[in-house]
Amino acid sequence: MKPLDDEQQTARNWFEALRDQICAEFVEIEREAGSDAGFDYIAWDRTDPSGEPGGGGVRGVMKGTVFEKVGVNVSTVGGSFEGEFAKSIHGAAENPHFFATGISLVAHMANPHVPAVHMNCRFLVTTKRWFGGGADLNPPLPNDDDTQDFHATLKVACDRHDPAHYPRFKQWADDYFYIPHRQVHRGVGGIFYDHLEGDFAANFAFTQDVGRAFLDVYPRIVRRRMADPFTDADVAQRNAWRGRYAEFNLVYDRGTLFGLKTGGNIDAILMSLPPVATWA
Repeated sequence: MKPLDDEQQTARNWFEALRDQICAEFVEIEREAGSDAGFDYIAWDRTDPSGEPGGGGVRGVMKGTVFEKVGVNVSTVGGSFEGEFAKSIHGAAENPHFFATGISLVAHMANPHVPAVHMNCRFLVTTKRWFGGGADLNPPLPNDDDTQDFHATLKVACDRHDPAHYPRFKQWADDYFYIPHRQVHRGVGGIFYDHLEGDFAANFAFTQDVGRAFLDVYPRIVRRRMADPFTDADVAQRNAWRGRYAEFNLVYDRGTLFGLKTGGNIDAILMSLPPVATWA
């Protein structure tokens, strides 16, 4: 992979630092629950279709008492998109060369009262340069206090940069995290944004605040709910919703498709799948 320029290296460094902070916080929650679980980290390398080195990443997975399965991945890859796929990527239709770095996280929780969650932030370079990302909450048993806390925290992060961000990106999440064949949303939403380009410093600062907002609000929600009592019926509801989560990620998720089309690590791409799920 080509040497990184200052913007690419800056984004990469921060995504990796955010990974370290999130993983440390999740491990601390496990300690509070009396668990000695920790993350297993596996590095992987990617070969570009051209045969040249194409970067790689690190897959981190923890299976514990509170976090039944949580994956936190970071990757930095580059090379060329193949064939028609290039036409679907912003700025790559005429020149298929690309660079991408980012963090992706999915947590599936043991207690059905603790919502599952997804978060990612990324920086891509084609003939354009842009940030994308967001976070959305996926509770099997929705709780209004948790939903309001999650959205309020993301709104504060958005409003710090542009009052138009939150309503726009909330609607984008509502539209994106939807399962058409089920006619249901994947969860209670959050924010989703893409193709945020122009001023690198401003857009990077916003993306950093999205990551910090997630690190602030989600551990708070986990600690609030992780000791709640639950029933077999609650577990059945959790597993059914996990099935819908898996359907979305395998059928509609753009990140899954991007990883598969660019030769990413299969285990890292599919770490978003829950450990147990059911279908009627």
